[in-house]
Amino acid sequence: MAEQVAVAKANTQLSQQGTLVKLLIFSLSLGIAPLTAYFASLKYIWNGNTTFAALTAVVIANAVLVAYIITSVYEDKRPQDVPSEESKKKR
Repeated sequence: MAEQVAVAKANTQLSQQGTLVKLLIFSLSLGIAPLTAYFASLKYIWNGNTTFAALTAVVIANAVLVAYIITSVYEDKRPQDVPSEESKKKR
């Protein structure tokens, strides 16, 4: 019984660490991607037009946010570990 509790705790900790890593990655992406898009599009795409470069950065920021929301929803829908028939019989 104690082994099952230890395994459950380990699974919970790994799940929480994965969530934290995902949050950190998306946070960094939200800070870096729009700035990069702004300056890159300002120089290479829009030839100095700051309005269009800013719109490009806004679109990229929204894309990062939507990607985070979608991955979070799929993470919540992920099926939890279902006990196998053998573990049910041992109880």
